[in-house]
Amino acid sequence: MGQVEQKLAELGLTLPEVAAPVAAYVPALRTGHYVMTSGQLPMVGGKLQLTGKVGAEVTADEAKDLARICALNALAAIKSVVGDLDKVEQVVKVVGFVASAPDFTGQPGVVNGTSELLGEVFGENGVHARSAVGVAVLPLDAPVEVELMVRVRD
Repeated sequence: MGQVEQKLAELGLTLPEVAAPVAAYVPALRTGHYVMTSGQLPMVGGKLQLTGKVGAEVTADEAKDLARICALNALAAIKSVVGDLDKVEQVVKVVGFVASAPDFTGQPGVVNGTSELLGEVFGENGVHARSAVGVAVLPLDAPVEVELMVRVRD
């Protein structure tokens, strides 16, 4: 077990199996020194944890926890491409999509679930650029979807 997975274990977290794609794409793709993930939903054991809009059926705190699950799924997708998360040199970019009720404006707080986990796991190398976007609906009526881009070493 590498240092990153040890850190996850210290946080009481384990890396899940790579979530199966729900359409025609791959979970992650490497090009040169970068790995980009496809959008990761808050799936655990093949099941979406909650459905609905944040600010209506789903609270902001619940959505923040879901964003954390999305981050774990993204890390699993990255590991499936590079073999060892210790190869991650820098988290470069996080894009978070939040299925939002019309009056919900707390998207940045929701996506903090992802950003904070990456900071806990990677320290300074987890500091990243980010977008937190409110959308009308996400696949499978998921409340949150997250994609990552990381720089890796050979």
